Order: sequence, then C-alpha cells, then structure tokens
Amino acid sequence: MSDGTETALSSLVQEGSFFIDGEWVAPLDGATLDVEDPGRAVTIGRIGAASPADVDRAVAAARRAFDEGRWTGLSGQDRSVLIWRLSDLIEQNVEELARLEALDVGMPVTQARAMIGEAVKMFRYYAGWADKVYGESVEIGPSAMRFQGFSRKEPIGVVGLITSWNAPLVGLGMKLPAALAAGCTAVLKPSEEASLTTLAIGRLAVEAGIPAGVVNVVTGVGTVTGAALTEHPAVDMISFTGSVPVGKTIARAATGNLKKVTLELGGKSPMIVLADADLEAAIPALAVGMFWNNGQICTAGTRLFVHDSIAEDVAQGVAEAGRAMKIGYGFDEGVELGALVSKRQLDRVESYVAAGREEGARVISGGARLEGDGYYYPPTVLTDVTPDMRVVKEEIFGPVLGVMPFSSVDDAVRVANDTEFGLASSVWSRDINNALTVARQLRAGRVNINIHRAGGVQLPIGGYKQSGWGRECGPEGLEEYLETKSVVTRMWN
Repeated sequence: MSDGTETALSSLVQEGSFFIDGEWVAPLDGATLDVEDPGRAVTIGRIGAASPADVDRAVAAARRAFDEGRWTGLSGQDRSVLIWRLSDLIEQNVEELARLEALDVGMPVTQARAMIGEAVKMFRYYAGWADKVYGESVEIGPSAMRFQGFSRKEPIGVVGLITSWNAPLVGLGMKLPAALAAGCTAVLKPSEEASLTTLAIGRLAVEAGIPAGVVNVVTGVGTVTGAALTEHPAVDMISFTGSVPVGKTIARAATGNLKKVTLELGGKSPMIVLADADLEAAIPALAVGMFWNNGQICTAGTRLFVHDSIAEDVAQGVAEAGRAMKIGYGFDEGVELGALVSKRQLDRVESYVAAGREEGARVISGGARLEGDGYYYPPTVLTDVTPDMRVVKEEIFGPVLGVMPFSSVDDAVRVANDTEFGLASSVWSRDINNALTVARQLRAGRVNINIHRAGGVQLPIGGYKQSGWGRECGPEGLEEYLETKSVVTRMWN
C-alpha cells in the first residue's frame, strides 16, 4: 500500500473554487463538496458546489467571450495554434494530471497516464481542423437570372459540456477541442465524483493563451449545477455523457430555448464469438474488452455471446484471465484494476450480482466485494444467464460479464440487438466475410472485429437507440458544434 503522499490535491487546482473568466473564484454561497480517494475511502480535499447563480456567472463569461469575438475573432490558424499549445501543456503536466485522475476515479495511475495521452491526441486532432471549417458554393437559376450561392459553417455559440466520472479527461477530449476548433466558447461541468482534472484544464487553457472566458469550469451536483446549465437560456448547446435517465432529463430541459443537444449515453455492448474464432488471441482480448477500468466504460463488452461448441472454454478462459488481473491501490506497483469510483457504485455492482444469483445465474469467478479499505470488486463472470435477466438487460457499469451460448448466428444477432442500447459491439472470427456479415446486422454505433477496445479520435463514436444522439470524434464530432448558413447573391449580366 502507498505511504499516503498522494493526498495533496495539486498546484494546478485551487481547492474549493471554480474557474470562470480566466480566474479562480469561490462559490457565492461558500458551498463545497468533499473529494474522496476511492482506493482508500478517505477524503482528500474539496471542490466548489455551484449554485444557479454561480452557473450564471460562468455562462455570462462564456457569452461575453463569444459575443465580443475573443475566440471567433481569431483566425482558424490562430485558434489551431492555441489548441495545440493546450495539448502541449497537458502533455507536459501528464504526471500531475494522471495523479489527479487516479486519485479521483480510483484507476491505476499507469492507466490514467495512458488515457491522458489519448486526450492529448484528441486535442491535436481537432487543432488540425480549426482552419479547415468551410462550406460549399453553387450557381443557381436560369441563364437569364443567375444566383451565386454558398454555405458558411459558423460556431453554434456557447456550449455546456457535461462529462462523466469514469474517464474524465478522455471524455473532455471528445468534446472541448472540437467545440474550440468550431469557434465556440464553453462552460465545462464535470461529474461531482471526478472533477479535478477538468478544473486543471480550465487553468491550462488560459496558460496556453486561450482568451479568458472561452473555457470556464463549474463543479457541483447534477441536480443543481447540471440542471442550471442545461436549462440556461443563454446556452446554445449541451453535450452530455452519462446515463440514459439523466440524458432524457437534459433533453426535456433543453426545450426552454430549444438548444441543441448531443448525448452519449449508456451501453450494454455485445461481443459475439463465432465458432471459428482464434481463442488464444480472443480470450485475453475479451477480458480486456469487459474488465478494463473495472467495466466502468460505456462501451464495455458486458454481454458475451459464444457459439455453444466453444462456450465453456471461452467462459472459463475469460474468468481465468480476470482472476489473473492484479487488483489494488492505483499507485501500487503492477496494479491492473483499481477501485470502483464510490461506495454507491460498489453497492450497485454488488446488488446486480445478487439479483443475478436470485434469477438463476451461476457465478464462476468473482462475485463478492473485496475486504479492506477502498471500493474494490473483482472481475466477475456469470453463466446460465438469459436475455431477460436484469444483469443482461440493464447497464451495471462494473466488472460483471454475462455469458450466453448460441447455436445459430442469426439468433445471436437477434438477441444482441434486442436491447434499448446500441453503442458498441464486436465480432470474433477468422473468416472476415462472416465477421463483416454480422457487423452489418448489428445495430450499434461502432462494431469492431477481433478486438473490442479499439478506435481513435479519427472515427466517430455514438449510439443507436437510447445510447444517444449525435456523434463525437472524427469530422462528425466537429460538425455537431457548427451551424450551416446559406448566402445567396444575384449575379448581374
């Protein structure tokens, strides 16, 4: 166990404060929330708890910055340079940011370091797009009366970016750089369970030369701070990552001024293993696809469909791979899985496994919280599960895998699609034609073949059905933050 030197917050974050209009500011009413290290179940600091009045301050700062042209008044090339400079500062502070992320979320610091590296790539990708925002032109009308028409792509305005707790900087990297490249100003609202690195980004943005008011950060609980931001009449768009129920609440709140909404919501992603799959390669990759970050990933492969000729071997293999993963405090050497983010999340995972047992599921590995300080739950594999069980139908957001054998690929696809979710999926086969055939049939925003955790900022990600609205990453992610304007002028002969 670590010696406890990780308890101090950071020189990058002013404790108990927000970052608004280029400065650290205290909550108007002085309200704060405790920051807990879930790996040891101890309080390590405080963040501000923003009231609606605090949100007003942040939105007003973003509105002024947008309306005064502090950001849109810069050329695309200049914005590109500043976004890239921010990526450099994130990279230069990777060790401190990784420490904060590991303390906040409970993940191993090595994993946090890798995820911040992914966020750097996201900022650099969209830095490259900032000077490539353009429309199209066309000539219209008969020869006697010609018109020249063209379209302009313009920033949507002030955006509220609400991120989840499971991967804070990666989640932010899927939103903020695209919004900045488009020319928007932003108010960031991270999850109250993991806010530290987002606060640090507010300060680093100003250090990079991004004008004050372009990037603002408020922290607090979703029902107060998040609600005030989503309902705010001066906010032009909300981009949210989180649960389906909260996403629906945000969609309703946005009707006040009909602000645009993009939603990246839950998942119950299927992994379909065909009879000819390379099991030596597939089994460890299936385990990573499910158990990485303790299954606290929207795209985690929580439903495993395996051809019945190999189902037992695959189930036991994945269970063994899970048992081999080292669980412990995120700052200890060699740890692969850290703590769950909170006691509430630990209780949630435990309750789902108990429900699975009551409904007839068989636990072949894991299945009980680990004793000691912190919120630890081991990789858990359930067999004898059926599609109507809660552990199969509902998103658990923990390291719990349900294994279901199939004899007909068509049946496997039908059951895989029989869900309210449609975020991610994977197919495993040596025959690429068979794999592509299944991939075309799956109703999900992303389908991977012979890998589950794969992709990059270059490719869009988003959900079918109740997994969300819109797309993040890729050119499509930039498009979400743009309005299209048509301009027509008469051409005189």
